[in-house]
Amino acid sequence: MPLTLTGPHASQPATRRRTTRPVTSHPIATSHPLTRSPAHDQPSIPTSTPPTNNPTTLNRPACVPHRHSAGTQPPRLPDQKAHTKMSVLTSEYVKLRSVRSTYLIVGLALSTILAGFVLAATAAGTYDTAPPERQAVARIANLEEAFVIVPQLAMGVLGVLAITSEYTTGLIRTSLAIVPRRWPLLAAKALTVTILSLGVGAVVVFGTYAAARSAIGDRFSGAYATAFGDRLPLLLALTLTVPAFALLGLGLGAMLRSPAAAIAVIVGLVYVVPIIVGNVPEPWSETLGSFMIGALPRQLVGETNASSVYGSLLSPPAAATVLIAYAIVPLIAATALLRRRDV
Repeated sequence: MPLTLTGPHASQPATRRRTTRPVTSHPIATSHPLTRSPAHDQPSIPTSTPPTNNPTTLNRPACVPHRHSAGTQPPRLPDQKAHTKMSVLTSEYVKLRSVRSTYLIVGLALSTILAGFVLAATAAGTYDTAPPERQAVARIANLEEAFVIVPQLAMGVLGVLAITSEYTTGLIRTSLAIVPRRWPLLAAKALTVTILSLGVGAVVVFGTYAAARSAIGDRFSGAYATAFGDRLPLLLALTLTVPAFALLGLGLGAMLRSPAAAIAVIVGLVYVVPIIVGNVPEPWSETLGSFMIGALPRQLVGETNASSVYGSLLSPPAAATVLIAYAIVPLIAATALLRRRDV
């Protein structure tokens, strides 16, 4: 039964009126990439540039390239290879500096200067108390040449320990994990050991010469009275043999992986092999003796090894080649073995 109203609104029926609102799409919803298109019923593909009539987005491209002012260059990234090489070199320097054995070995080599001065002062005192006829025939060896064997062996041991200590402690696994190509690690060790041994060799050789000259003076028929320029080539040749021993020790240590074995080879090369070569019949004794590392300094400057077990058959270029071979050949063999063998 319909309801009716009385009063001023009696003529109007009491029906529930319904208002409708126009359906409008939300601006964010229409810009969504998965919104259906009414025409094709397919997902709309977003573009790199949003539509200009969208109030929720900015009218700018998605990626704006960086512009540099005129006359300026864009910043360059650091060279990764150069950075890696410097990092390996720095790490090897820190390793060599942080172990106590380095300071002990360097201190032992530097003590040669004091030993040379003491021996020269003792010889000078003996010369002064000798009769004149004994003074006329008295002679003294070049102390810097006789004492150079101490820094040679010391730096050879340092080269051995630079690589074998990592095998002993297991640090070599970490080092090769950081440097998987392996040869840069050995090259960095070689460069670090060479710089240190070259400095130590120069200080010991020139320091021993200066100490002996100050103590002996013009005694022993003027053995140390010659001009410094005349002795300089031999002093430089003696200095170069010290880093050669260091690189020899590094190469032997990398090949043998044992400090005792590598040090034994170096000591045998200095003491045992020359004795064996000196007992070989001629002409093999002089031929083999010319290739001994102790015979090379005088041959480098064109002098002869008189009154020694060494020979003097090599020219200065040939002696330089043999000295380089003593240092480089063990490193080449060690590099090949390091790349092929497991840790």
